[in-house]
Amino acid sequence: MSRDYPLEKVRNFGIIAHIDAGKTTTSERVLFYTGQTHKIGEVHEGETVTDWMEQERERGITITAAAITCFWNPTYMSQILTKEGQKDLSRKVRFNIIDTPGHIDFTAEVKRSLRVLDGAVVVFDGVAGVEPQSETNWRYADEGKVPRLCFINKLDRMGASFESSYKSILDRLNKNAVRMQIPIGLEENFKGVIDLLKMKAFYFEGPMGEVVKEEEIPAEYLEEAKKYRAELIEKIVENDEILMHQFFDGKEISLDDLKKTLRKAVIENKVFPVFTGSALKNKGVQLVLDAVVDYLPSPLDIPAIKATDPRTGEDVARPASDEAPFAALAFKLQSDPFVGQLAFFRVYSGTVSAGTYIYNSTTGKKERLGRIVRLQADKREEVETVYAGEIAAAVGLKDVRTSHTLCSEDHPVVLEPIKFMEPVIAMRIEPKTKGDQERMGMALKRLTDEDPTFKIKTDPETMETVMMGMGELQLDIMVDRMKREFNVEANVGAPQVAYRETITGEAEAEGKYIKQTGGRGQYGHAKLIVRPMQPLVEGKKIPKNVSRYDNFEFIDSIKGGVIPQEFIPAVEKGVKEAMERGIVAGYPMVNITCELIYGSYHDVDSSEVAYKIAASMAFQDAAKRARPVILEPIMKIEVVTPEKFLGEVTGHLSSKRAEIQGVDERGMSKVINAFVPLAEMFGYITALRSMTEGRASFTMEMHKYDIVPANVALGIIEARK
Repeated sequence: MSRDYPLEKVRNFGIIAHIDAGKTTTSERVLFYTGQTHKIGEVHEGETVTDWMEQERERGITITAAAITCFWNPTYMSQILTKEGQKDLSRKVRFNIIDTPGHIDFTAEVKRSLRVLDGAVVVFDGVAGVEPQSETNWRYADEGKVPRLCFINKLDRMGASFESSYKSILDRLNKNAVRMQIPIGLEENFKGVIDLLKMKAFYFEGPMGEVVKEEEIPAEYLEEAKKYRAELIEKIVENDEILMHQFFDGKEISLDDLKKTLRKAVIENKVFPVFTGSALKNKGVQLVLDAVVDYLPSPLDIPAIKATDPRTGEDVARPASDEAPFAALAFKLQSDPFVGQLAFFRVYSGTVSAGTYIYNSTTGKKERLGRIVRLQADKREEVETVYAGEIAAAVGLKDVRTSHTLCSEDHPVVLEPIKFMEPVIAMRIEPKTKGDQERMGMALKRLTDEDPTFKIKTDPETMETVMMGMGELQLDIMVDRMKREFNVEANVGAPQVAYRETITGEAEAEGKYIKQTGGRGQYGHAKLIVRPMQPLVEGKKIPKNVSRYDNFEFIDSIKGGVIPQEFIPAVEKGVKEAMERGIVAGYPMVNITCELIYGSYHDVDSSEVAYKIAASMAFQDAAKRARPVILEPIMKIEVVTPEKFLGEVTGHLSSKRAEIQGVDERGMSKVINAFVPLAEMFGYITALRSMTEGRASFTMEMHKYDIVPANVALGIIEARK
């Protein structure tokens, strides 16, 4: 079977934004205008397609990234007809869209989606402009070098301002954002948009804004449009010497040349076009879809994906071609009540068909790919073959997890895994009845497989089960899902902060484990140096004697074979296990470099167990003398409050060890930016509402781990005893 459409007519993109900016509302319009649905579902009515989970519809938020496949005919599908009066489908472009969550607790969904997408539409609230999660998502896109379009939404709302929202993008995200449109009116007078490239006004008529009308620009907006068009053209021609000369010579540049140059600049992340409208009022979405076709890349426009050959360790590239060897990345697992576990994957090269065997180069195992489905949010369409550049889901893969590479066994490669943040909040959980106990274990395993930021551990002292995540909402959702999807009733404890420990100095120690019991004894001896782990210098290769992980580095500096090579891994394992137990208050240790510098062995009595114990003893001794400290998660928060409550809110934050970074204005409200320890933020929303008559709100996200003040650390240590 050959593909039914060319690869240059594929766009894989995500819709990302801060919570309540209108991502899902925009996605619903996309589905309607592309003919995927015949009725627009609204978030406030709980009828959206992409928010299909019960918890999403009840709470009016997006929790899990939803995949949509649809087709779009550029320049208004409803208006392009053949001579016979039929819709012209020759220009259709396939969209593989992912609608992502905006809440910080589900930020992993955004990160993994951006890892496999070629572009993104970033939605902003026309009143609030850039918000905290907008910045986080933008940073994730920067890390992945993902080209972006901006859509300033909600211009129909009271207090909306295109200019202030646009300025917030320039000030807080990137100076290379540029207006592609300006609005005609604002708030209740918002009527349409002016396209600055075409210099035409566009209005959206019909019950759902499906009829797009192109007209001349109203006289009162003409001068403003000319001014901003000049700025736009100047921004575009900066990226092409020939066009720049034409521009300075006063020559008229063709629309095609402008669009081609802008497309190249967008794909190279040199320019970020800004569009505007109101998804709820059905204005402007079709023009954004046209822009996706015009400016965001197809799989052919992005560089070949870099991978590693597991047999040689050499770097290899996999181009977006059906003829290249098969290579794909599994980026998400999802439980489906009808077909079991779905493994979402992005095919970077080659093709794969249902019923064939695939090789998981991450685990080294082969698995049969039973069925392949293309997702329309909660609905499934079975397909026989998936081609390069496509996104689909596999049914029946038992051993596949997030970040695993799927490939051809004859041409194995390992793609770079997706890195996720560590959990910052913990909560104890126990089954209500004996019958719930077995089901709870299965439910927790399934949920941890789905969400890499949701983790489970057993407290070694109390043997209680502890679940950890990115925030209270995430843990609350997980408990709710266990009840609804797995029929598990559970009791949960109060949320707790996921503290960490580290060292701030350097120390040396040795550990000897010698035991004689009459028969064969035990002998292990290791000398270690511990010190804070330094960031990896970009471009510098890791030496062969160094094992480097996210929060730990082990250096084997043994000379002359004083410890046999087969016992070195046991030393590393002993150090890792000691780090898990901590030194100060029993919390896991992070950001440590451990160097093995000396040791000895016994021809008969030396064993792996002995070296593990010796290394653990040496590490604990050295870490205690290397100025150990407790680390706590520091949250970046934004509080939006009416001005009359500003003093009380800032005073209350200061009492919570907050560092106030600044106060901005947003319409009639004040916006407080601050860094606050997570430990101080439990129950904050209740206190904030009571202080402000329920009129203030706040958002927070993880910023960094920082050292706990000495007086607070004493309280933490006492509480752990």
